[in-house]
Amino acid sequence: MADTEQGNQTSLTEFILLGFGTIPKLQILLFLLFLVIYIVTMAGNILMVVLVVTDQNLHTPMYFFLGNLSCLETYYTSTVLPRMLSISYAGCVAQVFFLLFLVGADFSLLTVMAYDRYVAICQPLHYERVMNSRACVQMAAGAWISGILYSVLHTGNTFALTLCGGNKVDQFFCEIPQLLKLTCSDSYLSEVGVLAFTVCLVLGCFIFIIVSYVQIFKSVLRIPSEQSRHKAISTCLPHLTVVSLFVCTGVFACLKPTSSSPAPLDLVVAVLYSVLPPIMNPIIYSMRNKEMKAALRRLTGHR
Repeated sequence: MADTEQGNQTSLTEFILLGFGTIPKLQILLFLLFLVIYIVTMAGNILMVVLVVTDQNLHTPMYFFLGNLSCLETYYTSTVLPRMLSISYAGCVAQVFFLLFLVGADFSLLTVMAYDRYVAICQPLHYERVMNSRACVQMAAGAWISGILYSVLHTGNTFALTLCGGNKVDQFFCEIPQLLKLTCSDSYLSEVGVLAFTVCLVLGCFIFIIVSYVQIFKSVLRIPSEQSRHKAISTCLPHLTVVSLFVCTGVFACLKPTSSSPAPLDLVVAVLYSVLPPIMNPIIYSMRNKEMKAALRRLTGHR
């Protein structure tokens, strides 16, 4: 542990992550549990990317965006899980940067995917023209770039604050609310502007998704064939499920009061929003998806 006093400021070179350090009797069990979760999450999302890249039948806008989403999830899982006891100051900055980038890019990509479903169902005759390969690449790049810009702003603002509350973080990774507890009280207010910007950005994306699906359901109700209606809805259900999971875990994490000491609820909520979405995405998208199952059979040589 390296704390060196320099005048009135404390120069940190390391953060101690207290999250699971408070329950030493369960550390081996937790290590095995998170190892299994990590392996399953990585394997599922990497498999999704391989299928999308190698199978010609999946070279469509919907699966192109899904491949991007799975790629982001592999990075997200690798950012959170590997270090859970201590982390260097530079490592903490990098972890916060990548977490914010991946969360921002994830939500932006989910918004783009809602637009893809809107065009496919509400404007089917214009789908190939609107969602051409160039447009898809531009939208995916826009999602990644928006995540980077948001992360630069939020990370820069967080670590520009004066840390004077020690180096013990009450979480198993560098979570911003826990880091803010280490800041001086007069510096804490500068985070309000960034939080307000975050709320506006998330609300904007969420409203766009809601409006898109309102239009989609209106169009679906006008389809005369029950089989066609069912097919249209089935293409939207995985995306809706992932969005609901992403939003619910995120809202729960934001509304949860930040306790002054490590609490089981803090750990449970952190596990929910950091581990659950990445591991569930491949399951949700492949469970009832005939095209994904067919691509998997072709990849493994089973017809």
